[in-house]
Amino acid sequence: MSQDDNLIDFGAERARRVHDLKEKRLNEVRQAFEQAMPLGKAKKKPKGKPKKR
Repeated sequence: MSQDDNLIDFGAERARRVHDLKEKRLNEVRQAFEQAMPLGKAKKKPKGKPKKR
């Protein structure tokens, strides 16, 4: 029974590894996109009285 403690769930390990690889790729794409098109700070619209028509 002590050998049961050393068992590895290869399906779970593979899923974790695939997830990590996809997360790494997503971060790389996100950084490349931010360099190509940097996000500016959001402009605040002035809140005033509505114009009369």
